[in-house]
Amino acid sequence: MIGKCIASQAGATFFSISASSMTSKWIGEGEKLVKVLFTLAQRKAPSVVFVDEIDSLLSARTDGEHDASRRIKTEFLVQLDGCRESEDGKTVLLIGATNRPECLDEAARRRLTRRLYIPLPCDDARRQIINDLLKDQQHTLRSKDFNALVKGTEGYSGADLNTLCREAALMPMKVIFVTILLFYIY
Repeated sequence: MIGKCIASQAGATFFSISASSMTSKWIGEGEKLVKVLFTLAQRKAPSVVFVDEIDSLLSARTDGEHDASRRIKTEFLVQLDGCRESEDGKTVLLIGATNRPECLDEAARRRLTRRLYIPLPCDDARRQIINDLLKDQQHTLRSKDFNALVKGTEGYSGADLNTLCREAALMPMKVIFVTILLFYIY
């Protein structure tokens, strides 16, 4: 969401990729995909490239690492060095998300100089998230129910709350299905 917001506010082209989209079973294909991504981002500049779970793409190098993985990391780091501001002032911004920053390769950490820690939502933020997620749903939750829900979801992330509300929204369908199933059994 941060990447989309930055791209929107800057009027930039937004690219969202995952590590799996950069890998291939064919030798040299992964490096080509990385090069094409950055070339396209530079042509469409200003642009924002968002890499989800960047630690799986740029994990620390080890002795037993597969050669293809090492080559993709090297190409990614080379392309990252090359995507500085162009003559016309247009830039490519790379944003990487990870839950495990300690697993990033040291060379990647040196190049990714800004770090933003997003903490778990506080009580008020969880209340707002739940309200936003349930605003289009018919429910019978009262204020004290919301208070209990907010208290019971301490330690939940925004994604966890989204999943919880989706599951809750599907509960009436599950009840109807079980009722129909029991009706046919008897």
